[in-house]
Amino acid sequence: MKRTIVQIDEEKCNGCGLCIDACHEGALQLIDGKARLVSESYCDGLGDCLPECPTGAISLEEKEAPAYDEEAVKKNMERSKQSKTQSLIGGCPGTTAQVLTPDPGFLGGTAVRPQAASVSQLRQWPCQIKLAPANASYFDQAHLLIAADCTAYAYPNIHHDFMKNKITLIGCPKLDDVEYADKLNDILSQHEIKSITVLRMEVPCCNGLVNSVKKAMKDSGQIVPWSITTISTDGKILL
Repeated sequence: MKRTIVQIDEEKCNGCGLCIDACHEGALQLIDGKARLVSESYCDGLGDCLPECPTGAISLEEKEAPAYDEEAVKKNMERSKQSKTQSLIGGCPGTTAQVLTPDPGFLGGTAVRPQAASVSQLRQWPCQIKLAPANASYFDQAHLLIAADCTAYAYPNIHHDFMKNKITLIGCPKLDDVEYADKLNDILSQHEIKSITVLRMEVPCCNGLVNSVKKAMKDSGQIVPWSITTISTDGKILL
């Protein structure tokens, strides 16, 4: 049968993943860094993903395609939900919320002179956005740092210059199969957040972090002071 479904121009796709979050049928996935239609029968052709694409890589086209299969979509979404639930609450001890206190007298488990130590400024655990429990007490009155995970490798002074006195959450919108805006919305709704700093790389896929913060503030109705700092791939701060 002929019907309208989405088409993706892989040359234009930057792999930001915003279309995946916008697709309520689970028809789109990031594969090898590009958004792809995983099943034509999952696509309802309504195009909710179109306005989310920052590069105009998605269009609607009429073509021969299988009929939209609502039952298959329901099963697909249920599998996806179960997979995410297992990954988030799978009983791993590493997901237990902890408050951390930096110790200036130790570096890598070895006692050193405080002036020689590169002191970790991580103040809580977990630090992954998708693992951090939204109801953790360390979010109360917190200044949040939402950092792309690559920033820690590109910018060596991230602990002193950005993480100090902040609660740090890290993630990669290109690799993580999770909606950051939902978690950040929960955090903003349950706690009084003092400020948010977004630390991103200059690469396009980091737009996902910025968009998630904006969406979370809008959805929660909690508009707090926030700023964006961009790090270049060679470790410089871009103004």
